[in-house]
Amino acid sequence: MTDPRPDIGASADADGVQALEPAQLGTYFALMEAVSLLQHQVEQQLRAEGGISYVQFQLLARLADAHGPLTMTQLADGVVYSRSGLSYQADLLEKAGLITRGPSPDDDRATLVTITDSGLALFGRVLPGHVQVVRRLLFDPVSPPAKAAPAPPPPRFRPRRRA
Repeated sequence: MTDPRPDIGASADADGVQALEPAQLGTYFALMEAVSLLQHQVEQQLRAEGGISYVQFQLLARLADAHGPLTMTQLADGVVYSRSGLSYQADLLEKAGLITRGPSPDDDRATLVTITDSGLALFGRVLPGHVQVVRRLLFDPVSPPAKAAPAPPPPRFRPRRRA
């Protein structure tokens, strides 16, 4: 009788796909656990201190850093989120008075998004706690040579989940 469990060792399956080595599998699970913990803690901090989600924080951060309006397309290019989900998050931020949206004078198809003074204030209020969580969970446990800022991930590691 053959074992019905999938082989996660180093052999290739029927499709010729090479399985992960045990060390690679361990690294994968450790990374996924670390990412999950970081996401959970960041989300909790942002909700507790600002009543916003991580995606909303990303949008406010991009707008605060832009020093001027961005189009919805420019915002979408900076986050991994569906277009409909992004529009929903922008609706929530606009209703809360944290951003404004309006037509672009240069392109009838574009919508310009601007962070409001309230949005900047909220971003400034949650940022220190956000930095503390990221330092504590991501950078403090890492050895000093590994703390150097890594290059941004190649485009193939930044899949777009837009619909």
